[in-house]
Amino acid sequence: MATTTTAAETSDPAAAPARHLLVVPYPTTDHMQPLLHLASQLATAGLRLTVVATTANLHLLSPLLAEHSSSVSPLSFPSFEHDTSGPTSVGADIHGLAALREPLGEWVRARSGGDGRVVAVLSDFFCGWTQPLAAEAGVPRLVFAPSGVLATAATHYLFRRMPKPPPPDAADADGREYAVEFPALPGAPSFQWRQLSRMYRSYVEGHGGEHAEAIKHNFLWNLESSAFVCNTSRALEGSYLDAQPLEDLAGRRVWAVGPVAPESTGDESAGEVTRWLDAFPDASVAYVSFGSMMALPPPHAASLAAALERSNTPFVWAASTATLPDGFEERVAASRSTGMVIRGWAPQTAVLRHRAVGCFVTHCGWNSVMEAAAAGVPMLAWPMAADQFFNARLVVDEARVGVTVSLGSFVHVPDEDELARVLGEVVGEAGGELRARAMELAARMAEAVGEDGSSRREVDGLVRELWNLGSRS
Repeated sequence: MATTTTAAETSDPAAAPARHLLVVPYPTTDHMQPLLHLASQLATAGLRLTVVATTANLHLLSPLLAEHSSSVSPLSFPSFEHDTSGPTSVGADIHGLAALREPLGEWVRARSGGDGRVVAVLSDFFCGWTQPLAAEAGVPRLVFAPSGVLATAATHYLFRRMPKPPPPDAADADGREYAVEFPALPGAPSFQWRQLSRMYRSYVEGHGGEHAEAIKHNFLWNLESSAFVCNTSRALEGSYLDAQPLEDLAGRRVWAVGPVAPESTGDESAGEVTRWLDAFPDASVAYVSFGSMMALPPPHAASLAAALERSNTPFVWAASTATLPDGFEERVAASRSTGMVIRGWAPQTAVLRHRAVGCFVTHCGWNSVMEAAAAGVPMLAWPMAADQFFNARLVVDEARVGVTVSLGSFVHVPDEDELARVLGEVVGEAGGELRARAMELAARMAEAVGEDGSSRREVDGLVRELWNLGSRS
């Protein structure tokens, strides 16, 4: 593993190679991992990278540093202790991380003369504060979006145009059914007010807290960048990529480089669950996961548990810290022939790529959508918050590789009989047509990252752009 570089340390800029890129992740696992996967591709292409990490997340860089020890260096600031792994809000985290702007700016300026100079900043879309940092250093900033193009454009549209719900005394008493339209996007999609990002709704409704303005400025700064780099594929979002430049992204170039995750991690810890899955017929098991950052509320979990048992659907449930119904886990553990509950981390990629998995009950977080699409697994869409309703539209209405389970967010608890019915229609032979479309999508996504595929060409084009920056005086 490479030695950690700290802000207090200095190096000889003349001895460093050119085409030096500063990478600034938003330090949570779901944001960092895709950006680090892309960083690995950029390092393989010959770029030198310095990756910023907080003390709490430095360990996530270990695989990247081990693979590219000579071209990738970590950069941490020992005096900076903000930890994004806890239950703080995104606004508080954005505000806290912005404290890195000045020391990081000094670090960049110290390397402005010589071959080791930073030629560009690549940073997560929750790190908008790096835009003025890059501007002050006289280098371009590229925004990395761990979400798809639809969700990224729609979210920036909100903070740029500031649509508001009707007053409480209007036709709908609380405005929940108010539809927000996105007329500049292909198909002019619309979403109900409650389906929009809670960050945005809280800001407009006046209860966004002390960091509300930091959130707004974050997204407006992104629109001043030179380009967006999205972990998406033309196979999934071709209509939005064909429509660029997108007005809702201020006409900036969008590089579609996904899926950035490697096809197989070779994770040995997946052995137990894959051995369990080996006993089942093809496409007969439901995989259930709502991500590592979101626990399914107990009433929702109870309804899903009842549906799984009532439909006799074998399942793997990555429950993380979710509260499941009393006695459910004990019944599952006693039989071992009907299901498996995984607490903590789950080997999701390995599970989704197992032949026995016939559907994925998911909150439609973008990483999960990309992994399921790449694996050819149909999705039962159960969006809850953030970008998930936008992603569910792609899965269900556009790619037609999923079925809606619930659009009720945290408010509506789906009926267990309806859930059981949907499971019966998707798992096994009944879901053959849906599964055929999912497999076709997976083939197109594999082609995109293959030799001369669309995503491979996008990565190559991005590398050339960055390489040319290093050649300019």
